[in-house]
Amino acid sequence: MFVKVSIKFFFFKLFLNFGASRVNHITVFMKNNDEILNLFEHYLGQLQLPKEPQRLYEPIIYSMSGGGKRLRPVLLLLCCEAFGGDATAALSAAAAVEMFHNFTLLHDDIMDNAAVRRGKPSVQARWGENVAILSGDTMMIYSYKLLSQIPSEKLPMVMEVFTSMALQVCEGQQYDMDFEERQQVSVVDYMQMIELKTAALLAGSATIGAILGGASAADCRKVYRFAQELGLAFQLQDDLLDSYGDERLGKKIGGDILEGKKTCLMLNAMSRATEEDRDILRHTHLDTTLSDEEKILRVKEVYNRYDIQRVIEQQISLRFDKALSVLDDLSIDGDSAEHLRVFARSLMGRKK
Repeated sequence: MFVKVSIKFFFFKLFLNFGASRVNHITVFMKNNDEILNLFEHYLGQLQLPKEPQRLYEPIIYSMSGGGKRLRPVLLLLCCEAFGGDATAALSAAAAVEMFHNFTLLHDDIMDNAAVRRGKPSVQARWGENVAILSGDTMMIYSYKLLSQIPSEKLPMVMEVFTSMALQVCEGQQYDMDFEERQQVSVVDYMQMIELKTAALLAGSATIGAILGGASAADCRKVYRFAQELGLAFQLQDDLLDSYGDERLGKKIGGDILEGKKTCLMLNAMSRATEEDRDILRHTHLDTTLSDEEKILRVKEVYNRYDIQRVIEQQISLRFDKALSVLDDLSIDGDSAEHLRVFARSLMGRKK
């Protein structure tokens, strides 16, 4: 009683074997980023997971319909089309990376004992830890089932990238948990961790899309580097916004500070601070005499003394600029590169 995917779209199919004229046709008919997102959401809406056992599959449907930005599947489909592929033929692969991403979120919430995910009760809060573990496991397995639907001649290469990506995410998560218990964590350690935990999933998704689009091995390596640098910039920005963001954008300020997390802000401050200020950074979140607001203010005062906001903003800009520079070396037309630039800017909330 497993899924039977029937794709009934009226979207244009890109021309498959038109030789040299193919690029020009793609330039005309290539879907923009919003169309790609709509295409993917429509595909997800057509997936029919088994109904039984209900407590196994209902949490999966709940997770997959919970919104999110769909960054990884959209980037996969954009990269596929950028190299002349048909996005509709890559939809199952896009769903696979989104399914895998949401699986990691289910298990992250268990490890963090998180009660809320995307403004709703987390799966483990709503159904319990055991259900969340098993539903998460099923999502990981199901991602491979979706992946198996891509053209057979591309499957070995895609499977290698996907499996490597999945292992890196798990390795990054373990390092993240290890850092909670380690007294000494360097900025280099942190960057290596987020390269595995965050950037690898974005980079792997982009590479899979490029493979399905027919990109050369050299271009696949460049696409990986583009998405990797973009993923690093994205995570650094997320860390920055936790302390210096705007709550009107829907992000609660200071959560990382209250948890005592070793973020890029904390570690850069630790590497610059006096021993007295390091003591403040290490112990403020544990001080029961302070309110949450006072804890956040005290740590941010240390950050401000060492101009940490500017330091991290410079690191973000460096990574973002590196990502965009890679696009100039890809064997794709100008419109395709621009679609990827638009994606990158939207990911980082930039207009230029």
